[in-house]
Amino acid sequence: MSQLALVIDLNVCVGCSACVTSCKEWNTSGPAGFMSDDNPYGKEPTGTFFNRVQTYEVGCFPNTETIHFPKSCLHCEDAPCVPVCPTGASYKREEDGIVLVDYDKCIGCKYCSWACPYGAREFDEHQKVMKKCTLCVDRIYDQSLPETERKPACVLSCPTSARLFGDVEDPESEVSVAIREEGGYQLMPEWGTKPSNHYLPRRKTRLHIHEDELVRADNPLKKEERQPSAPVDEPTLDDSTSW
Repeated sequence: MSQLALVIDLNVCVGCSACVTSCKEWNTSGPAGFMSDDNPYGKEPTGTFFNRVQTYEVGCFPNTETIHFPKSCLHCEDAPCVPVCPTGASYKREEDGIVLVDYDKCIGCKYCSWACPYGAREFDEHQKVMKKCTLCVDRIYDQSLPETERKPACVLSCPTSARLFGDVEDPESEVSVAIREEGGYQLMPEWGTKPSNHYLPRRKTRLHIHEDELVRADNPLKKEERQPSAPVDEPTLDDSTSW
């Protein structure tokens, strides 16, 4: 059995939200259906998103840093949203481990959103059903697309390649190698849900620069001053022209 999932590298995520935009663009016009934006630019924006980027500032001034944390459905191995669904609308596919919602069965009771410890479920106020990340299941199996494009929209749009996609059950896959070699971890493992999505931790790099190294002969920040002109031996315009 395979388990498709995302691996997100927090060290290179710049919080540009390209993944958010591409996700919404692809899914709102696909089988996932309409994803509303009732008040996208207000103080308290509302709408349906499969993927969100949360930004935090940690530390105490002046030793602070900004962390961008993308989050969507983690497609848990033991997904708590599945057994609580009274109609069987929430289910986990056996062939690839993707957790999906059958809109025809969903009654909008929100039990799944209460059971999810990650807040990954979204209630569509217009269609009155629960929605969530599908890992672009309609795209990754589309034989009409080139193999290089059979990936979730968020993965293809990431400008820093912070998002990886593959089978975490395959020890030789790109995602498994990244998890193993770069210390990938699961979000909130204490809940026992065994999320399939993993995160690669931030790696701090400190540079120690000596004060003498800050002085450069070609410092581009140094204000350029006009140098005095050299003596002119030949006649100038003033010598040959009557004003």
